[in-house]
Amino acid sequence: MSLFTYTALDEQGAQRQGTIDAVNVDVAISALQRRGLIISSIDSAEAKPKWSLQTSIPIFSGIKGSDIVMLSRQMTTLFESQVSALRAFQLLAAEARTPRLADVLSSIATDIQSGSQISSALSKHPDVFSAFYVNMVRAGEEAGKLDETFSFLADYLDRNYEITSKAKNALIYPAFIVGTFFVVIILMMTLVIPRLAVMLTETNQPIPIYTRIVIGMSTIFADYALLWIAFLVIAGVFLFRFIRTKAGAVMFSKARLQVPIIGGIYKKLYLSRVADNLSTMLKSGIQMLRGLEVTGSVVEDPTYERVLTEAATDVKGGLPVSEAFRKHPEIPGIVVAMIRIGEETGNMGTILDSIAKFYRREVNNAVDTLVSLIEPFMIVSLAVCVAVLLASVLVPIYNIAASI
Repeated sequence: MSLFTYTALDEQGAQRQGTIDAVNVDVAISALQRRGLIISSIDSAEAKPKWSLQTSIPIFSGIKGSDIVMLSRQMTTLFESQVSALRAFQLLAAEARTPRLADVLSSIATDIQSGSQISSALSKHPDVFSAFYVNMVRAGEEAGKLDETFSFLADYLDRNYEITSKAKNALIYPAFIVGTFFVVIILMMTLVIPRLAVMLTETNQPIPIYTRIVIGMSTIFADYALLWIAFLVIAGVFLFRFIRTKAGAVMFSKARLQVPIIGGIYKKLYLSRVADNLSTMLKSGIQMLRGLEVTGSVVEDPTYERVLTEAATDVKGGLPVSEAFRKHPEIPGIVVAMIRIGEETGNMGTILDSIAKFYRREVNNAVDTLVSLIEPFMIVSLAVCVAVLLASVLVPIYNIAASI
């Protein structure tokens, strides 16, 4: 037997709290319901061990995008098999990959047990289920097609996760090369070049101008290393805090979209995400206006969020979607033209799906091209910089040796 604590409402609507002994949580819930109680929450009263994975290693209890993709796939299968929503979430909670996901799914099951709709239960966890996800589920509930809705969501999240992961992974190798470059330069400036500089100055031989420049830079690095570290840490913290503000996020978004090559990849990524969101929501029966509002909240870029918010306002005022998008240079003319065709033919969902597929291919091609070009470029740049530093010191040493 296990002890559970619960919070519930009785038949008069008064809140009641207490404990109950039961074999498991399902038995405890059934016993409380037989008493005429409506359960708000129920948890195990047994203390968790201090070494519990959930409390001691929270980094392993996070919820990844791939977890939500798999969850949606499993929900599709369970609903197609005529499993009730309550039982489905209880089963998924029992088999969850992480304690955090298990807690979320158990909470959703408890809410459903208390009479909440699935969409309402999901909306209580905005850090896990986005507004887009919740609205899709709500549309599925209204249409009575939850199995199709979760299938749509799984396909959408799978596509979005794949393309986003590819774009992020493409930047890992260049970041590693750049980091290696700075580490090598700093080590040479602070450890190698100062020792060689001492040997050069002791010979009283004339030192070339480029060598004096390198020695001067090395002196600055070596003598003021702590100040440089403090400056970089303070600047990094300030930049991080600034980017988290609304003004900073907008500025960072604009700067990111203006970067050559990288900015183009981000633009295509966001256009693909916008078109895919709208297409998926339209196919699920959600109106375009609501689709624009929800997509703006989940696009994860302040620039495109502003575009979608303003477009939603224009559509609410009576403008067609194509005309609302035409006002914004962030939306390419070809996209506006295709959306107009969708409006004229009444086939907007298919048109948006075609746009999403086109930009997904563009992102994939751009990322592949970037990776193939950036690897040799970064390696050559690193080699050239190190060679220049070494040459600026070794050439004078060679000249001194030759004059002896």
